Amino acid sequence: MQTKTGTAEFANEPFTDYKIAENKQAMEEALEQVRQELGRNYPVVVDGEKITLETTFNSINPARKAEVVGTFSDADGDAENLVERAMNAATTAFERWRFVPAAERAEYLFRAAGIIRERKHYFSAWMVFEVGKTWAEADGDTAEAIDFLEFYGREMLRWDEEQPVTPSPLPEKNNFEYVPLGVGAIIPPWNFPLAIMAGMTMSAVVTGNTTLLKPSPDAPTIAYKFMEVLEEVGLPKGVVNFLPGSGIRVGELMVAHPKTRFISFTGSKVVGLHIYEEAAKTREGQRWMKRVVAEMGGKDAIVVADDANLDEAAQGVVSAAFGFQGQKCSACSRLIVDEKVHDELLQKVADLTSKLKLDVPDNADTSLTAVINQKSFDKARSSIETGVAEGGEVVVGGETDDSNGYYVSPTVIKNVKPKATIEQEEIFAPVLAVIKARDYDHALEIANGTDYGLTGAVYSESKERLARARREFHVGNLYLNRKCTGALVGVHPFGGFNMSGTDSKAGGREYLLQFMQGKSIAEKV
Repeated sequence: MQTKTGTAEFANEPFTDYKIAENKQAMEEALEQVRQELGRNYPVVVDGEKITLETTFNSINPARKAEVVGTFSDADGDAENLVERAMNAATTAFERWRFVPAAERAEYLFRAAGIIRERKHYFSAWMVFEVGKTWAEADGDTAEAIDFLEFYGREMLRWDEEQPVTPSPLPEKNNFEYVPLGVGAIIPPWNFPLAIMAGMTMSAVVTGNTTLLKPSPDAPTIAYKFMEVLEEVGLPKGVVNFLPGSGIRVGELMVAHPKTRFISFTGSKVVGLHIYEEAAKTREGQRWMKRVVAEMGGKDAIVVADDANLDEAAQGVVSAAFGFQGQKCSACSRLIVDEKVHDELLQKVADLTSKLKLDVPDNADTSLTAVINQKSFDKARSSIETGVAEGGEVVVGGETDDSNGYYVSPTVIKNVKPKATIEQEEIFAPVLAVIKARDYDHALEIANGTDYGLTGAVYSESKERLARARREFHVGNLYLNRKCTGALVGVHPFGGFNMSGTDSKAGGREYLLQFMQGKSIAEKV
């Protein structure tokens, strides 16, 4: 697909078929290239200046925890100074960037998409090493990054068009336009370290804002590789400032700063709610109410009715529960099954799960690999223990091993009761809780019985039951007779209800409006 402004309609980037020998060889070569680049040093970037600090932190390979992916200057060690420098740079850059025509801003995104498309295996290979993505999961992440850049660039062109207003009864000319907000704090997650990071950053940039980007300490290398792309396309200095930190200090200062106009965050509920609270406080010199765009995860359920196609349901459940080790905010962590088909479906799920291959992610046939870090490993292990202590029974899996990497075998726990700990708390690991429902009414009640509301799925052959799910299953992304993961940009605008966040709908037609404000202009004629 061409990437020049206006030359093509948006279309999702195709996924790579690694069964094709040419594609498999290309990925193997990319993995080898990245192996040769592991362990390099990376700076802070403020106003285009690369700053090396004495204090550093390492990004490690979760599948081989002795392997250093990259060593980073730790902005937390000089946080107050660096955040202030970055804020001043971004504020100064905003005064120029906000007046750059929308078509020119969009062109930077299209050019960045083109570079990533040309080097897609290279970017995917970095995700294999830094966050433990299998080949297919990494390729999907890279494709989604391309999609976000292409989609948001086109969306900015659409919002830049003349906006409709009602004809005035007065002798005047009226216009309505969108203008950028200012400087934004961008705090992306590690689980989609290229796609979500790029989408969050460049949605703000294409709408005319400037940014302070604090990548996750578990995925800074991929973010820096994206910074290299922005430098290559010639994005002006100060528009994106890169502040990697080992802890929370940089993020705290970014959120609290009086010149911060908005915060874009994806991560845990605990951190998201803390950001929401801090952003509501007015600091000295602040002239606006800060906007918060937050996506905070879920406790997603797949409901299987007694009339469902059980083979399709089992395939969907296993894919959604264990893809990327269950570390997607959309992952199925609760399987709610009508008791009449519970045993039969559970056996199918267990059989499929037992065939998954747990191994290092650079092997082409690996199904799933290590979770991201020690904290996630410990949480997964304790969740399995808690599930059993509260009456659950491990059907398959349950083993953990952190001797070389953070490995948790795909685990299915049956006899989990509604409101049990593992039925309520987000685990972010390959742990599936199976809950038996009396009937379809009971299943929907259980599905809606958490604080979250991100994704959900229902398997049923009944149009009436599916219609009820449309009305009653309170999630931002509902899937019928398919798995609850795998949202595509533009196709499945993504964002959740309740404690899953502000329902920002990434990859949707209104997403960019969160980084702009409307200005009405009336001129007497």
